[in-house]
Amino acid sequence: MEALGLYSYQEEVVQRPLQGENIIIWLPTGGGKTRAAVYVAKRHLETTPGAKVVVLVNMVHLVDQHHKNEFAKYLGFPVVPVTGDSDEKDFFGKVLRDSNAVICTAQILYNAMINTEEGRHVELSDITLLIIDECHHTHKDHTYSKIMRCYLEKKLKNQGPLPQVLGLTASPGTGGKKVLDGAIEHVLTICANMDSAIVSTQNCLPDLTERVPRPRKVFDITERRPMDPLGDQIKAMMVQIHEFMALPRDVRLRECGTQEYEQDVVLLEKRGVSENNRMTAQCALHLRQYNDALLINDTLRMIDAYRSLEDFYRHRPTMDGTDIFLVGLFQENQTELRHLAQDSLGENPKMAKLESTLLDQFRAERDSKGILFTKTRKSVHCLHEWIRDNGALQGAGIKAAKLIGAGNGLSHMTQNEQKDIIREFRNGRLNLLISTTVAEEGLDIPECNMVVRYGLLTNDIAQLQASGRARAANSVYSVVAQRGGKEQRRELLNEHLEELTKEAVAKIQEMSHDQFRRRILQIQKQEVIRQKLAEQKNHAKRHRFAAANVQLVCRNCFKSVAHGSDLRLVEGAHHVNINPDFKTEYKVGGQVSLEREFEDWEPGCKIICNNENCNKDWGFEMKFKDVAILGTLKISSFALLTPDGQITVKKWKDVPFPVDDFDFAAYCEDNHPDLFD
Repeated sequence: MEALGLYSYQEEVVQRPLQGENIIIWLPTGGGKTRAAVYVAKRHLETTPGAKVVVLVNMVHLVDQHHKNEFAKYLGFPVVPVTGDSDEKDFFGKVLRDSNAVICTAQILYNAMINTEEGRHVELSDITLLIIDECHHTHKDHTYSKIMRCYLEKKLKNQGPLPQVLGLTASPGTGGKKVLDGAIEHVLTICANMDSAIVSTQNCLPDLTERVPRPRKVFDITERRPMDPLGDQIKAMMVQIHEFMALPRDVRLRECGTQEYEQDVVLLEKRGVSENNRMTAQCALHLRQYNDALLINDTLRMIDAYRSLEDFYRHRPTMDGTDIFLVGLFQENQTELRHLAQDSLGENPKMAKLESTLLDQFRAERDSKGILFTKTRKSVHCLHEWIRDNGALQGAGIKAAKLIGAGNGLSHMTQNEQKDIIREFRNGRLNLLISTTVAEEGLDIPECNMVVRYGLLTNDIAQLQASGRARAANSVYSVVAQRGGKEQRRELLNEHLEELTKEAVAKIQEMSHDQFRRRILQIQKQEVIRQKLAEQKNHAKRHRFAAANVQLVCRNCFKSVAHGSDLRLVEGAHHVNINPDFKTEYKVGGQVSLEREFEDWEPGCKIICNNENCNKDWGFEMKFKDVAILGTLKISSFALLTPDGQITVKKWKDVPFPVDDFDFAAYCEDNHPDLFD
C-alpha cells in the first residue's frame, strides 16, 4: 500500500465528511476528488466498528479504474470490484457481508436492493458509508436517484440506520436554468436527492489553482461557407419529396439541415405509422437521412455527406410506389451528388480551420498530446479517415486513433479496445484521440496539452469535463466554430452557466444550517410524493390494455407479426417472443456478436422481416440454456396496434401493456415435453 497524502485543498473539503456528515465534494476535473474519497473511506474503516463501504460509479470501466488506481493502492483494506461480468454480482449480499469495501456500478447495488433472495439482497442499513461518484447524475430516473429515493423514504419514516453519504462531482450544473434562482433550485435539488450539503475549497484556492490549472481557451473562428452546391442540391431533392407526399396542411417543417427539422420529421414518421400511412412514414424516414447528410455536410467533408446517403440507399429494397419514387430520386441525382461532393470549391471551411488549429499545436510542440471531441461515432470515423489521409497533418507527426463507446459495425469498440488505445496514448505511440463524449467523463486518460471541441453542442458540465482533460502546463482548449454559429453561442452560454453554478453554490453555502436543512427536507418530501404519483401513472400506463389485445406490427411493411401476450422478459432487460409460430414470420441474417458473455444465454443470428422486399431488422435470436431459441425484439422496429389505434413507443418501458417474466420451466413444459419424460 502506498502512503496516502492530501493537498491542502483536499484536506479542507474532507473535514466535514470526516465528522460523519453527508457531504458532496465539489472539485474540478483533475482535482483529486477520488483521492479525497479514499481518505474519508480509510478513516471511516479505521474508526467505525463493522464498517462497510460501497463506492458507486455510473460507468462499468470506472469500477476497475477506481479499484486499480485509487482504492486498492491507498485504502489499506481489501476492496472487491464487482461488475456485470463478475460472478460476485449474483450473490452481492454475501460479498458485502464478507468485505470491508466494494466498488460497483449503481445498477449492481440497486438490483441487490430489489432482489429478495437470500445471499443476493442488500439493505441500505448493511452499508455504513456510501460514496457516489459523479453524483450530479442523481436526478430524474438515473439509477443513483432510485437508490437515493429508497434512502429518503427510509429517512422520512425514521427507518434506520442509514449510511453516511459522500458525493463527488466536478460540477452540479444548473440543470439548464439560466437565471440564479433556477440554478439555486437545481443545486438544492441535487443536495436534497443526496441528503447532503455541498463543500468546495474556500481557504486553499491558490493551491488548487496552482495544481489544477485551467487551460487557455481560444475560439478558432471560421467564416460562413460562401457557396454550398451539394447542400443546395440535397435541399432541392427534399423539396421534391415534400411535394410528392403532399404534406397535410397542419404540418409545418422547419428549416432543412437543422436539429429542429429532424425533430419534425421524427414526429411525422410517427404520425404516418399511427395513421397506417406508409407513404408519409417512409418519406419522413428518407427526409431524415437527407437532413443527416446536411448536418454532416455542415461539420465534415462533402464526400462524407454523400457517402452517408450512398450507404443508406445501397441495396435499398422497394416494396411499392413510394419506395420506387424515393430510391429512384436518389439514383437520378447520384452522379450529380458525387460530382458536387468532389468539387473542392464548395468544401467546408470548418475543416480547413480544424486543420490549421491542429497544425499550429503539433508543429509548435512536437511532444503534444491532445483530444479532438466531436459529436457522433460517424464523425469520429470520418475525422480519423481525414487525418490519416491528410499529408500536412501526417507531416506534422500526428498519430491519431478513434476512442468511442460500445456499439455495432464501424462504431464498435470494446472496453479492452478502449484500454489498448489509452495505453498507446500514454506511452506516446499515439498523440491524438478523436473521441465522442465518452472521453469527457471517467476514462483514465493521461494529461493533455490540447483539447479541441468540434461540431459539439453539449451542456455546461460536459464542457467543463472536456476542458478538464487539458491538464498539462500551458495547455490549450480550442473551440472550432463558425462565427456566430450555434457551437459558438452554446460555448458562450455554457461559460455563463459555469459562473451561475458558482454563484448558486456560494448562495447555498451562505445559508444557515437550519435554513438549509428545512429547504432540502421540503424538496425531499415533494420528491417522494412526485415519485409515488409517477409510479401510479406508469403502472396505469403499463396496464392500459391487455397484452392479448395488442399486436406488434412491422414498422416498415405494417404486417402484423405477433401479439403482446407472446412476449416475455428475460433478466429484466430482454423482450423475447416465446410463441414457436413466430419463426414463420422472419428469416435469419448474420451472426450477432456482443461484447460480453452471459451466463444463461448467447446471441444467435439477426432476425429480419420475411415479407417480400421488406427486410426490416427486428432484433436477433437468443439461445437460452441450450434449449430455447427465442426472438429478442427491438421495439423501434415495430408499431403497436392497440384497441385505440396504432402507436409507436421509443422504449420497451413505454409499452401500454404488461409483459410477464420469462419462466424457463413453463416454457420447456409447453414446448419440450420430452424433457419431462
